Amino acid sequence: MSAAAPRKLGLAMATMLVAGNMIGTGVFLLPANLATVGSISLFGWIVATTGAVALGLVFARLGQLDPQPGGPYAYARDTFGPYIGFASNYSYWFGNWIGNIAIALVVTGYLSRLVPGLDGPYARVLFTLLVIWVLTLANARGARWVGALEAWTLSLALIPILFIAVAGWWWFDPALFRAGWNVSGLGDFDAISRSASIALWAFMGVESASVSAGVIDNPRRNIPLATLLGLAVSAVVYVACSTVIMGMLPMETLKNSSAPFAEAGRIMIGEWGVWIVGLCAVLKSVGALGGWMLLVGQSAQAAAKDGLFPRVFGRLNRHGMPGAGLIIVAVLMSAVLLVTVSPTLAGQFDQLTNIAVLLTIPPYLFSAVTLWRVSLDRGECGGLRWGSFLAGGAATVYCLWALIGAEPSLLAHAVVLLLLSAPLYPFFMQRVRTVVQPRPPADDGVSP
Repeated sequence: MSAAAPRKLGLAMATMLVAGNMIGTGVFLLPANLATVGSISLFGWIVATTGAVALGLVFARLGQLDPQPGGPYAYARDTFGPYIGFASNYSYWFGNWIGNIAIALVVTGYLSRLVPGLDGPYARVLFTLLVIWVLTLANARGARWVGALEAWTLSLALIPILFIAVAGWWWFDPALFRAGWNVSGLGDFDAISRSASIALWAFMGVESASVSAGVIDNPRRNIPLATLLGLAVSAVVYVACSTVIMGMLPMETLKNSSAPFAEAGRIMIGEWGVWIVGLCAVLKSVGALGGWMLLVGQSAQAAAKDGLFPRVFGRLNRHGMPGAGLIIVAVLMSAVLLVTVSPTLAGQFDQLTNIAVLLTIPPYLFSAVTLWRVSLDRGECGGLRWGSFLAGGAATVYCLWALIGAEPSLLAHAVVLLLLSAPLYPFFMQRVRTVVQPRPPADDGVSP
């Protein structure tokens, strides 16, 4: 008797996967990072949201026209060939699991506000290791478990987030907002560019449904809908929360805070606010980490099947999940967590998220260009073709702007790490020749 096929994610859970991955640690810790620029970052949010909408349209159209497990990796492979596919997956894979360490740190950071014994560096590291391994083992149990966790934690976390986004305006001080307008020491244009680059972390995950095509039911319908619905929820929450909190706390206080939303909760309802927001931040970050681990596993699994990643990442356990690959990622996350230990959680978080963003941009760029190719291959014309080209072009411009706004030293480190994929590729070339087959002709019978 054959084993029952693993159950897949429906539209509701796929939407929660997208929104939950985007409304992860960003909504709880990004205000502190943006405070290093100032409240002028409001314009950075506008740029970032516009770029995220373009990226969302790119992945929505690709999910409708050509849904593939692996998402950005698979699109880069088909458009630019095996090496670029390998480099794209390499960059995306590194960027995501490095970013996952930052998410795990937020779990510990907010919990340390509730449990004072966790604020020391050693206790922080040990508890973060526990979070990483518990979520890894949970992820290996199956995709629906992760989808349910995302849905539950997102619903719970939205309660205090929306409360602050709406009721926080009662405590909003316009003079305080103006006083911290640009504290970066940069010109206004450079400050907006820097904040737009930082804000990209908030929208990482817009491709979540596309990457997880292999575990989503009816992908041609559900991937585009889940992408756009998840993006809409995330954009409204981010812009409202970031704006109001910058008028509630001085920039100097905000940029040094390891729990800015807990500080806002204290202003609004006292110590109970710290406990409520802190607990919800912990639960939301746990859900986000589970979702991001799912994405890392699915991307590596798709590349391994094509011979562009070690075979071990393509091996499925009895739950239909790449269990061995998830364990390897957990080991790497643990090692990097130990290597990057710093006296402050905020410093470690900032370094990890900036590197993660820069490594994720190349796969986004490749996906934007792929939309142009797929549109031409499918013979789109008129408004559909123009829409695909405009979405791809806007996404490309935004990604390049985010690179321009990045800190030069971190950009250099990210480029060096990406270039290291070149000497690794020859070890996979023989497998690529035997595993990767030509793509079948486009199915013109599928309506876009």
